[in-house]
Amino acid sequence: MKTSFKNNMQSGFTLIELIVVIVILGILAATALPKFASLSGDARMASLQGAKGAISSASAMVHGKWLINNTPTVTVENSVINIVNGYPSAGTIALAAGLTEDYQVTPNGQDLIVRPKNLPAALNDTCKVTYSEATAARPVAQVVIAAGPCE
Repeated sequence: MKTSFKNNMQSGFTLIELIVVIVILGILAATALPKFASLSGDARMASLQGAKGAISSASAMVHGKWLINNTPTVTVENSVINIVNGYPSAGTIALAAGLTEDYQVTPNGQDLIVRPKNLPAALNDTCKVTYSEATAARPVAQVVIAAGPCE
């Protein structure tokens, strides 16, 4: 007599197997969520590093054009950049670096403060790039980060 295994085979998953899979997925989600929740601070930090690089590059480019022309202004992509001691002024470096659309740019005397757009007010003092005009030496662009990465 032949016995058929098809009648005794299980089709689908049991309730226990489904519950175990759901529990495992819940544990994985709970451990992965904190990693992805803190990415906004890292993104702001990377954005500020990019802004600093753009400011440094634009400053060097404008300085090179000034060395060639030796005039009080330099034109970069249809924007007039004012020169202070051979380097861009704080009021016009953002134009040369192309930061005016993507960042909040605030002139502050001989300094320029660049912050990511939509930055929470609590991070205004701790998450920024500052550009200081050239005095006798080269200008200084630095990223200001307090305790954490712009969190």
